[in-house]
Amino acid sequence: MRFSKYKAITAALTFSVLSLGLFSCSKLDRDYEPIQVSGLNIIQASPTTELLDVYVDNTRANGNTDFEFGNKIGYLSAFSGNRVFNVTKKNNLTSLKSLQHNLTPNLGYSLFVINKLENIELLMLDDNLEKPAAGKAKIRFVNLSPDGGSLSLNVNGATTDLATNKAFKEFSAFEVVDATESTTLNIKNATSGAVETTITAVKLEEGKIYTVYAKGLKANTDDTRFSAKMFVHSNGN
Repeated sequence: MRFSKYKAITAALTFSVLSLGLFSCSKLDRDYEPIQVSGLNIIQASPTTELLDVYVDNTRANGNTDFEFGNKIGYLSAFSGNRVFNVTKKNNLTSLKSLQHNLTPNLGYSLFVINKLENIELLMLDDNLEKPAAGKAKIRFVNLSPDGGSLSLNVNGATTDLATNKAFKEFSAFEVVDATESTTLNIKNATSGAVETTITAVKLEEGKIYTVYAKGLKANTDDTRFSAKMFVHSNGN
């Protein structure tokens, strides 16, 4: 869905473009074609205490910001077309994992850094940014816990799960839900139905689009332990 259909994302087009070699205004002429850009979220969901950097081509997307577990940057504006993404340890140019992906103009994407550091991966998802109907919001669920097993997402009190039986690296479509001032989101074991973790006091705003993701390791007890996080698909969140 084009950004113009979701005005919160349209604002992201004013961000600095993630590329080098921009030409000066003096080089513009009658043959000039507008630069085509795509929106890009980058989410650090790899359960490690190591600080990371993410590069889009030769540009460090997180700038001078420490990119740690659970962080998100975006929407950034990236040149459309075939781009190369790399994740490295902070201030280290040695790539831990690389991904090539073609970005379509005016569409949104979420790039997740996932898996344990020794097996680190990059997962790119398309973002469906079509605005939900009046009184509604949309939620997508992504299972990014390497040892979490298959998981489901439930809005507290609902008889039907919003997303069901998602294994590691699997994800749902954006599902429509009622907007509400406060609710609890339950991440459940897909086999037993037991609630594994929750996100409480969640406000689902009319017209907003959200991603909920399971992260961390059940085997850990530090800040990389199993939990869930949620973000809204809008500028600066």
